[in-house]
Amino acid sequence: MRKAFGDVVALDGVDLAVPRHGRLAVVGQSGGGKSTLLSLVAGLLEPDAGTVRVDGAGDARGRLAGCALMPQKDLLLPWRSALDNAILALQNRGMPRPQARELARPLFEALGLGSFEGSWPGELSGGMRQRVAFLRTLLAGKDVLLLDEPFGALDSITRAQMQEWLLEALAYEPRTVVLVTHDVEEALFVADRVAVLSRRPGRIVAEFEVDFPREGPRREIVTEPAFVVLRVQLLKALE
Repeated sequence: MRKAFGDVVALDGVDLAVPRHGRLAVVGQSGGGKSTLLSLVAGLLEPDAGTVRVDGAGDARGRLAGCALMPQKDLLLPWRSALDNAILALQNRGMPRPQARELARPLFEALGLGSFEGSWPGELSGGMRQRVAFLRTLLAGKDVLLLDEPFGALDSITRAQMQEWLLEALAYEPRTVVLVTHDVEEALFVADRVAVLSRRPGRIVAEFEVDFPREGPRREIVTEPAFVVLRVQLLKALE
C-alpha cells in the first residue's frame, strides 16, 4: 500500500493484516505515517496504490462502516454528561436518548464508571475523560477500534493505569484493535503483535509477536525477562 500527499510520500509498501479480535500496535517516530495509516484503514483516506480492507470491504464507505476511530484528544462535549457523551454514536444512528442510556449503563458499571454517569467533562480527570471517550468508541458498535495515541496526553502513572484498564475493557468487550503509539512499553503491554514503521516514507521494517502471559500487576509484567528482551529488540528496530 502506498499513500502520498503531493511530492511527500507518507507510506510506501506497507503490508499488514490483523485477525479478528487481534491487537496490533504500530510504533514509529513522529511524521512516519502512523496516523495516515489509521485514516486509510478508517476510510477517511484512499491509498494511491494497493488495497485496504476491513472485514472484506475495500471501499471507503465500507471501511468507515466497520471502524471506530479514537483520537488522542478525548473531544468530550462540555455541555453533555459523561453518560450522554458516551452515547453520541448511538444517538447519531437515531436511537432515542433514554434507550441509548439504558444500553450504555451496564458498560459503565462493568468498567468502573457507574458513579460518574452524571459527571460533567470538566469534573473528570484526564484518565476518566479517556475512559469515557473509549466507552463512546465501544458503543459505536464497530468491531474494529482504531486508537491513535489514546493515552499520549496523560502523565506516566495515569497512562500505566489506563493501559491496564484497556486490557480489562477488551477482555469484557473483545474487538479488533489497531493501536498507534510511540511508547514501546505500551505497545508490548497492550498488543499481541507490534509493527515498527520507519521514518518517512513509512515502511514496515520489523514485526514482533507478543506471546508472553500478561497476568498480574503491570509493574511485574514489564519487568519480566521476556518483556525486557522484547523491549530491547523493539528499541533497536526503531533505531
